[in-house]
Amino acid sequence: MNPRSRRAFAPATWRALALGLMLAVSPVGADDAGRLEVRGDDDRLILALPMPEGERWCLEWNHSVTGIRVQDCYRHRAGRMVLERSHQPDFAAGLGHVPGRGRQVSDGRGGYWIEEIDEPVPGNRYYLRVGSPGVDHRLLHAGRRLSISERAAGERVTIHLRSPSTTPP
Repeated sequence: MNPRSRRAFAPATWRALALGLMLAVSPVGADDAGRLEVRGDDDRLILALPMPEGERWCLEWNHSVTGIRVQDCYRHRAGRMVLERSHQPDFAAGLGHVPGRGRQVSDGRGGYWIEEIDEPVPGNRYYLRVGSPGVDHRLLHAGRRLSISERAAGERVTIHLRSPSTTPP
């Protein structure tokens, strides 16, 4: 049989090749894993991180009065953004443990963690007024610190976990 002939492959082989090509170019891949996005009010994409099921990240900032580092830590759990824990090195203004909302434990350095908060974030998104470079709102993920303040200080942004099971395209 001539190798350049279309008939070199049986019809079933052509169908398998076509299906393989469709899967290779379809949007199934990375978007199915989830994605954390930070967008401005004008819908401008400021930051985006792949965020597969089970992955964790934290929002960290310097307290505007005392300068201490504060963290709220989340997890992608079953298509939802879930606040799991919060680190507060001090009982500064606006900080503190609310009884019945998680469990406060010492961090061993004079501060504390509020563990087991386990609160789903409504709509997988929340709004944040990004602080100045001194406040430096930043995302911590996979050993990296990504400053939101460097890109959008003073702006109102949306932090949104996009998940195919919970977020329409």
